[in-house]
Amino acid sequence: MKQTVIRWGGLLTLVGAATVTQAQDAWVVGQSAPLTGSNAAFGKDIRDGALAYFKWVNARGGAGGKPIELVTLDDANDRKTAGANTQKLLTANNAVALFGYASATLSLDAMPQADKAGVLFFAPFSGANPVRQAPPVVFTVRASYADELEKMLAFWTGVGAKQVVVVHYDDEVGKQNLAVVAEYLKKQDKTPAAFSIARNAKLDAASIAQLLALKPDVIISTVLSGPAADISKQIAARGAFVPTSSLSFVGAQQYIQAAGESSAGVSITQVVPNPSSRAPIVAECAKAMQEAGMTQPMNSTHLEACIGAKVLTEAMRRAKKPGDARSLLAAMQSLGRYDTGGFVVNYAPGQNHGSKFVELAMVSRDGKLKN
Repeated sequence: MKQTVIRWGGLLTLVGAATVTQAQDAWVVGQSAPLTGSNAAFGKDIRDGALAYFKWVNARGGAGGKPIELVTLDDANDRKTAGANTQKLLTANNAVALFGYASATLSLDAMPQADKAGVLFFAPFSGANPVRQAPPVVFTVRASYADELEKMLAFWTGVGAKQVVVVHYDDEVGKQNLAVVAEYLKKQDKTPAAFSIARNAKLDAASIAQLLALKPDVIISTVLSGPAADISKQIAARGAFVPTSSLSFVGAQQYIQAAGESSAGVSITQVVPNPSSRAPIVAECAKAMQEAGMTQPMNSTHLEACIGAKVLTEAMRRAKKPGDARSLLAAMQSLGRYDTGGFVVNYAPGQNHGSKFVELAMVSRDGKLKN
């Protein structure tokens, strides 16, 4: 396998590396992320938001006196590759934590490996059931998809929407997202219509015709930015408009860039504060990214990764044995209530999911996400 080494401000990111010699006196954090392929923009933003914060910490002495080293392997948004990457991170790289996997699907084969190794699996970018009903080493920062879907469905059913169409992937996680919507609507004697697509598939005109034939009052999108943008652009090209809400999983900025003008009017749930808000954590992460030399504006994906990195760093600081995986896991289990600066997480024995924060934001005509 070809090895690519990326150095950024003293931190090391490795893409596609089979083996690598790690520093002996560091917190090695492993990550599998889509740095190439259909979801590369999302994966790179997750990596970059975390890298910026870890660089910020290292410049100030590290955590517990040890630097943090992030090792990122490219999975190209492929579940099997993510599983293989995880094995390398745990064995060849001796990671003390796994961090920021980009979806539940990419986490499915990784979580059991982390559990077997007794290594913390932290802050996956998913609120899907497989991540919520996971081994005890799995801890999340974000709200669940059920929390997000209830927020958007309460709004749309409240304004009279009857025909709810759920766009979902035709796999285990996608079907579970559909089931969450169905369970919520069942309380109102409603049944959603389902429109399934294959992961990494392109949507043609015939597919959009099939979607519109379902006559949706509202489309609930649970897919990534690529297909979500295809749907928005092709509906707009037909001169039509269908109210649409997307899970945070879409990647707000990635979707807006991909959909262009047709993104206007689409609502997207957010599980962290708006990157333009005045919350102290927003200012801190923006400063970290600026110090890391990043010139693009911070988006919600960067911010969520940065928040996750800050929470993980706090657990490192509280660990009784710096650099030790089991000590880090124990510190996370007993972290309790922690205010990152306007965004609060709360962990305790048996409580591995830190937040239920959800806001519904809408894309404006000028391509901004506004609450």
